[in-house]
Amino acid sequence: MELFDITRELFSSRVYPGDPAPEYDRIMEVKNGDACNLTYLKMCAHNGTHMDAPRHFLDEGKSIDELPLEQVMGACHVLRYDGELDGETAKMLISGRGKKILWKGDVVFSEDAAGAFAEAGLELVGVESQTVGPVDDTEGVHKILLGAGMAILEGLDLEEVEEGAYFLCAQPLKLAGCDGAPCRAVLVKE
Repeated sequence: MELFDITRELFSSRVYPGDPAPEYDRIMEVKNGDACNLTYLKMCAHNGTHMDAPRHFLDEGKSIDELPLEQVMGACHVLRYDGELDGETAKMLISGRGKKILWKGDVVFSEDAAGAFAEAGLELVGVESQTVGPVDDTEGVHKILLGAGMAILEGLDLEEVEEGAYFLCAQPLKLAGCDGAPCRAVLVKE
C-alpha cells in the first residue's frame, strides 16, 4: 500500500486574492519557562488545502460538520487537465470514474463543466488551485457544484500523483456551522 499526502503546508500555501493569510502566535513556550508549547492560530477556513461545504455560497446549504464521512472518503479518480474544462469534455472524462474526482493540473471549470458534474451526481471534486472557477468570477461554478450538494477540495498538491484510481481520505476539521475547513488530504493506492 502506498500513501500520498496531497496536502499543502498551510503557512507557505498561496492565498486566494483578498483572503487573509494564516498567522500563528506562540502563547506559551518551553524555552521561556512555560510548562508546554502552545500555539494560537488565526486563519480563514479557506486557507491552504481546504474543503468547501455547500454553505460557502448557499445560506441553507450543509455546513462543513454536516458533510457525511462517506462523501469525503472513498474511492476516487485522479485525472489531469490543463485549461478551461467545457461541459462535453467533462462528461467524457468523468464517464465511469465514480463519484469523487480530483483534477491534476491547471484546470478551471466552466459553468457547463460544473453542470456536467452535477448531472453525473458527483459527490466531491478537487483541484490544485485555490478555486474551481475562473478567478475573476468563481460564484457561478461554486453555486452549481455546491447547489448539487458536492464537497469541493481546493489547494491540493497532486504533483507526485499519477492519474488513476485511489482511495481518498480528506476529513475536514469538524467546525460546527462553518462554510469550509482545512483538511489533511491523503490518497491510498493498493
